[in-house]
Amino acid sequence: MKETKETIRKYIVENFLFGEDEGLKDDTSLLEKKIIDSTGILELVAFLEKEFSIRIRDDELVPENLDSIDNMHHYLSGKKTPSADCCSAGAWVSI
Repeated sequence: MKETKETIRKYIVENFLFGEDEGLKDDTSLLEKKIIDSTGILELVAFLEKEFSIRIRDDELVPENLDSIDNMHHYLSGKKTPSADCCSAGAWVSI
């Protein structure tokens, strides 16, 4: 699962921090530190959905899931189990 954190970190650094990851820790709040704004969240969600082959529902767009690398890692770990939407189509979500 370390790969998950590194993938997320790389995306954040390249797309929001212009290649500079000084001070970015796994528990850094992306919103409080103004690393990401509401438009950035939409970009991040699109990245996560594509990169990890998941679907993020509107009710899952909360800081507890997306405000730090740790939060995203924890959230994505929970997405490893089949959900109601994916099982009806016969697909499993894995990261």
